[in-house]
Amino acid sequence: MKLLIATHNRGKLREYAALLADLPVTLVSPEEIGLSRQEGIERGSTYEENARLKALTYAQASGLLALADDSGLEVDALDGAPGLYSARYAPGEDEDRIAALLRALAGVPEDARTARFRCVIALATPDGTVQTAEGTCEGRILTAPRGKGGFGYDPIFYLPDRGCTMAELPPEEKNRISHRARAFQAVRPLLEALLAARR
Repeated sequence: MKLLIATHNRGKLREYAALLADLPVTLVSPEEIGLSRQEGIERGSTYEENARLKALTYAQASGLLALADDSGLEVDALDGAPGLYSARYAPGEDEDRIAALLRALAGVPEDARTARFRCVIALATPDGTVQTAEGTCEGRILTAPRGKGGFGYDPIFYLPDRGCTMAELPPEEKNRISHRARAFQAVRPLLEALLAARR
C-alpha cells in the first residue's frame, strides 16, 4: 500500500523512510506522484491544526493515505519562539535561521537556554478521517553550531543526557529519541490499524 509523506522537506523524508522501514507500505513523496506544493495550508494556530490541514489536504488531493507533521523549536527564554514559525524564523537557509536564533539569545546564560523540539503527526484518509499524536524532546541551545548531521536547528540543540547535539547523533540514534520519532511511536499503532483495515 502507498503512504504519501506530505512534505517537501528532504530531511523529513529521509527520517520517515527509516522510521517506516519495517511496515508494509511504499512511501511516496508529493513530487513522485506529480503533486505540487499545496500553498497556504499551514494557517493553523497550533502544530496539531497545521498537521491536520496538511495531511487532509494531501490525502484528498492524492486519493492516498497521507502522513504529515508540523514541528518546531520552543525556546523558553524567548517565550516559546520560534515555535510554529521555526521554518520561517528568518529568510534564507537553515544556517540563517540558526544565526538569527543565536543573535536573539545573545547574553542569555547557559542554564536559561532550555528548549524543546515538539512534533505533531497527523494521519489522514481521503474520506476525511484524521488522527494525531505528539512527541517532544528536551534540550538546550548552544552558543554555536556543532555537528554535520540532521537538519534545521539540530546543530545547536544540545542533549545533556547524550553530551552532544542532535546533529552529532548517528541517524539511527536520532530516529529513536527525536520529537519526530516519539510522535511516530505514538502514531504507529494508529497507522498499523489503518493498514490492517485496508488489506
